[in-house]
Amino acid sequence: MNPKTIRKLIEIVQETGIDVLEVRSWWRKVKITRKHPSLNGSAVYGAPYIAHPAELGESQIAVNSPSVSSEAVGAKSPQAVRVSTEAEITSPMVGTFYSAPSPDAQAFVKVGDTVSVGAVVCIVEAMKLMNEIESEVSGVVTKVLVENAQPIEFGQPLFLIDTGA
Repeated sequence: MNPKTIRKLIEIVQETGIDVLEVRSWWRKVKITRKHPSLNGSAVYGAPYIAHPAELGESQIAVNSPSVSSEAVGAKSPQAVRVSTEAEITSPMVGTFYSAPSPDAQAFVKVGDTVSVGAVVCIVEAMKLMNEIESEVSGVVTKVLVENAQPIEFGQPLFLIDTGA
């Protein structure tokens, strides 16, 4: 993403008053938040914080805070912090999603299964070639986001994996 686009996104966040804006474009992901955790764990209010893509790895940190009154700003109350340990397995190509190696075989993975890095989770057929898709994370499958034999797009989320990080 170019700097002009990022500046425009920051302006949108400031003008609309939204707390979090996350934009994905190809292999890049930019997350802009109005509040961010400081070093001592409390929230800092004011200028938008732009997370570098390296910071947006497998676990996302979101600070949830109710509307802040003038009394609450002076108070030292702990902020509610939700740490999401879910990672997405996305499609590396356009094609047709298959959950099993053949129509009569069991699915590679289903909800509740544990997967490790490099484990085959599905097949994507593209131009008559069957491409095995491997997990890039270890964890437990929490959701299968597509149906068997469904056409899929590049970058489309296929599975949610609880990494337990």
